[in-house]
Amino acid sequence: MKERLESLKQEAVEQLGGVADVAQLNDLRVKYLGKKGALTEILRGMGALSAEERPIIGQVANEVRGVIEALVEEKQAAFDRKETESRLAAEKVDVTLPGRPMTQGSVHPLNQVIQEIEDIFIGMGYRIAEGPEVETDYYNFEALNLPKNHPARDMQDSFYLTEELLMRTHTSPVQVRTMESMKGEVPVKVICPGRVFRRDDDDATHSFQFHQIEGLVIGEKIRMSDLKGTLLEFTRKMFGSQTQIRLRPSFFPFTEPSVEVDVTCVKCGGDGCRVCKDSGWLEILGSGMVHPRVLEMSGYDPEKYSGFAFGMGMERIAMLKYGVDDIRHFFTNDLRFLQQFSRI
Repeated sequence: MKERLESLKQEAVEQLGGVADVAQLNDLRVKYLGKKGALTEILRGMGALSAEERPIIGQVANEVRGVIEALVEEKQAAFDRKETESRLAAEKVDVTLPGRPMTQGSVHPLNQVIQEIEDIFIGMGYRIAEGPEVETDYYNFEALNLPKNHPARDMQDSFYLTEELLMRTHTSPVQVRTMESMKGEVPVKVICPGRVFRRDDDDATHSFQFHQIEGLVIGEKIRMSDLKGTLLEFTRKMFGSQTQIRLRPSFFPFTEPSVEVDVTCVKCGGDGCRVCKDSGWLEILGSGMVHPRVLEMSGYDPEKYSGFAFGMGMERIAMLKYGVDDIRHFFTNDLRFLQQFSRI
């Protein structure tokens, strides 16, 4: 049996020495070392050996197995190195080549306008206040002098979720929440940016969702002239130093008196053109003095304090500032439209 083991070792060394690939190496591993391999077949005959011969043959068998296993591992390592070298050669990257350009995004034009307006009012001493988009009927209407079944509610056709919850139709509820949180203290000087929702049909100038910024000031001896001066300062910073404003009487349930505010046309400077329908003016926002009833419901004495409020649509301001003719461009995510504002 010892001679058979030596012969097997010599044969395996010769066969493994000429192996050409991994598949052939695996075949030879199974042939010599597998459960049904040549070495196993020889060792099955050890039962017929005497007690003195078994240790000797066992030692020889272990040496033969060790030689074959070492040679198999050596060949496997050589094949692994060769494969790694081939992959490195095939997959190498020329780091001297220029990289692929990265697409650089930009701030959305609506956000650009919102940030610009916020900067203007922060520079005038205002702070930013925010509130929930899902509001109660009380904060959205009742606290703003719009009791249930009031006909003025028809001005803001709403998305109701329950009888008492709805998607807010303006950011005025944030003003009410701010006044309540102040517990009658003054001064109050905030702007309230955010998204609002109304059941409008989508067209070039309307959308079921849009953005507003509203402002609120409360203190002693606040007058309409303060409102006009504030809006004149804002419009000149927004549209240019030559901009003029015009106040027209209007109606809002939460202000008294109420005015619509126009600016000289950003296209023709007030001379009259197609954009302003030859009037020289463009309407941009609504405003007025805070209604005494609204002050009283929010914890302020209307005999002692007064205030003004205003509100504007961000899309309207952006359309005028950038000459956009369709509000839907802001929401369709068309890169051809958005890329025009990447360097503003």
